[in-house]
Parts: sequence; structure tokens; C-alpha cells
Amino acid sequence: MEERNEDNSSQDLLNTVVSDIKSDKHEELTEKLLDCQPAETANLLESMPPTERQVLWEAIPDEQEGDVLSYMHTEARATIIDNMDQDDLVAAVNSMEISDQAEVLEDLSSDISEIILNTLDIDHRQRIETVLNFEADTAGRLMSTDVVSIRQEVTLSVVLRWLRRHSSLPPHTDALMVIDENNHYVGKLNLSDLVTNSKDEIVSNIMHTDADTILVETKVNDIANLFERRELFSVPVLEKEGQLLGRITIDDVVDIIREQADETLLKSAGLKEEEDLFAPVLPSAKRRAFWLGINLVTVFLAAWVIGQFEEALEKIVALAVLMPIVASMGGIAGSQTLTLTIRGLALDQIARSNIRWLTIKEISVGALNGLIWAVIVAVVSYLWFENQGVSIIIATAMILNLLAGSLSGVAIPLILHKIGIDPALAGAVILTTVTDVIGFLSFLGLASLFLL
Repeated sequence: MEERNEDNSSQDLLNTVVSDIKSDKHEELTEKLLDCQPAETANLLESMPPTERQVLWEAIPDEQEGDVLSYMHTEARATIIDNMDQDDLVAAVNSMEISDQAEVLEDLSSDISEIILNTLDIDHRQRIETVLNFEADTAGRLMSTDVVSIRQEVTLSVVLRWLRRHSSLPPHTDALMVIDENNHYVGKLNLSDLVTNSKDEIVSNIMHTDADTILVETKVNDIANLFERRELFSVPVLEKEGQLLGRITIDDVVDIIREQADETLLKSAGLKEEEDLFAPVLPSAKRRAFWLGINLVTVFLAAWVIGQFEEALEKIVALAVLMPIVASMGGIAGSQTLTLTIRGLALDQIARSNIRWLTIKEISVGALNGLIWAVIVAVVSYLWFENQGVSIIIATAMILNLLAGSLSGVAIPLILHKIGIDPALAGAVILTTVTDVIGFLSFLGLASLFLL
């Protein structure tokens, strides 16, 4: 119920904002945006066609522009940046967190990036360049370098006095990182331990030396899985030698999970993760044309298989009526297995030690479902066409295709993953081809052998 209310509230806000834009109510629009979180404003911008998007952007307060841009997807964000004044762009980027700055700078031209970098002090620029040196989708690119670190030999009273000199702590600070004189990580001091222990206690006596850490090369998928399994709030990021570089917090992981969900959904349809829903017609059509072409090739392959049994289709009309059932049931069974296998790969639940068990299990599930639905379809087919031969053949073909679909649902993503192709992007197209070809081939082939 709460999710439904939240969805309705978001839609109501979108409708109201669009109405204000069309009515030129700029003051009311600005007031509404002041009450919105940056992520909400970013979603509003991505929910609008280009003209309305630009009007809404101009109504956003200057101090919010950097935060809003950091929440937008790359392609939609580019439509805003392309129309920004250079000074405004510099100010917006400078207000972002370092990981967000690195992401935006990478998307800008080298000239604009260099202008922005030259406006930063030396320390800030070095921190951004350090982040940019790491590969995308790794801890080094995701981490925040804004870390509060202390030494292990001091007392808690010293730590408390030092903290009071700060006007604020970095967001989501649940612990202080303990380092040695060479900036090597040695432990973690939880804030709860800091305020509940004696002020005369030494940091080294109460810090946690066994807390989880992440190497800078760690992939974002592994980071998300670690946070989920251990219920973490923040984790230090280290170099191989143990030097403290930064930290990753739960809000970073929430972003990872959201992006992965978007990516999986879009790639299953052959779309880019960053595609702008309200992008112009021609660029959108160009991007989608490739996978439509791939799908067309697979359809022609299935049509060619059907064409090989033209004689059987002409003599037995029931075959033409019933053959889509076999292909469709195999495709659905395969899609179920494919989805679960891709999910298992994403969560690192599949390894050489359990692939055989998983394959046997899915084939068994396909065989059981094949037997159950084959009987049902055979009975319906017989009542419909009163042809015992057709009923037996469609039942046999359905069992074969559900077995093929289940086996393909496991094998295809594993093979694609092994050769470095994203299963979410290509798996569904290949699976559909396999189940269509095997479904038509088994049904029409058996009919040609035994009914003609």
C-alpha cells in the first residue's frame, strides 16, 4: 500500500509540474522543486520531453544543480549539459562528490574537463585524477575519498576533541578509520564504541581489526553482494599494500543495485542501460534497429524450418494451427530458466562445483512440466481435431522442446558469460531461436515421418 501511495504521489507531482510548465507558472514550479530531493528532481527531468526538460532545469535553484546532475543517467544528463553555460557547468560539477565529478568529467570533452580541473585546488584535483585512473565499475571509481581517519595510539578523549573541531562529518559516517604513520589501514573505530567507552581508553584497545575491507580493484557486483551478505553500512577501500584510499557506504550500494536493475531490464530488450526515454526519434530508432535486425534473422531461420515441411502443412491443417503452441511453451520454459541462471551469475551463486546439479535439476523440471502439459495439450488436440496421431506427436514434441528450453536456459547464459558476452543482452534472442527451431523441427518433423 505504501508503494502504491508513493507511486501515485510521484505521478501527481509529475502531472502538477507539467501543468505548471505549460501554464508558465515559474514561481510555483521553483517552490515545488525546493521541496524535492535531488533524486526526485532528476527523475522529473528524465520524465519530460526535451523542451519541457529545459524549462524545468532553468527553474532549479543553482545550489541544487550539481546534486541533481549526479542522479541523472548519462544520456539524459548530456541533454542538460549541452545547453549549460560554461561557468554554470563548472559551478555545478565543483559542488558534486568526487566519485560523481569523475563520472561527469569522463563524459565531457577533454577541453571542458581540463577547464573544470584547472578551477580546483591541487589536492582536490589529485583526488579526482586518482579516481579517474581506476577502471569503471570498480571500488576505486565508486569510492568516496572523504574519510575521517585517526591514529591507533591516541586516547578517545583526543579523538573527541579533534572531532569537535569539525563543523560536520562526511555523510553516512558510522565509524572512523584507524591508520598508522604510513597511512596503512589497521582497523575501524565505530562511533558507538567511541561514545560508550571511557575517554581514557586507547583507540587500539577497542578498534575492530577484523572488519571487512575492499580492495580498490573489486568489481561493483562483488561489493553489492558483500554489503547484502554482511549487512554493512560502510567499508574502507584499500590498495593491495594496505594503504587507505577511501570508503564505500550503503548509499553507494543502493545506487549499484538500482543501476543493475535498470541495466538488466533494458538489456533483456536489447536496449542500452543509459537510454533516455524521451530522447529524439531518430537516435532512439537507430539504437533499436540493430536488435530488431538480429531478431528478424532468427525469425527467418524459424520460417525456413517451417518451409521445409510445406507438404505436411498442406495435407494436415491441424499442424499449422497447433505448431505455435510447441514453440511458445518451450520458449516460456526456457525463459524461466534463463532468468534464474542470469540472476545466479549476477549474485555469484553459480560455480563449476554446482553447474552439473543445476543443469540436471532444470532438465528434470522441464521433463516434469513437459509430461504434465503434454498430456493436457494432447487431450485438447484430440477433442479439437479428433486425430490421435496429431495428439501423440504434439505431446512428444512439447516434451522435447521443454527439455531443450530448460537445457538452453542454463547453457546459453553460462556459455555467453564464459566468452565475455552479457547474457542479459543476447541470451533471450538466442534462446528464442533455439526453442522456435527445435519446436517446429520436432513437431513438423515427427508429423512428416509418421503421419504422411
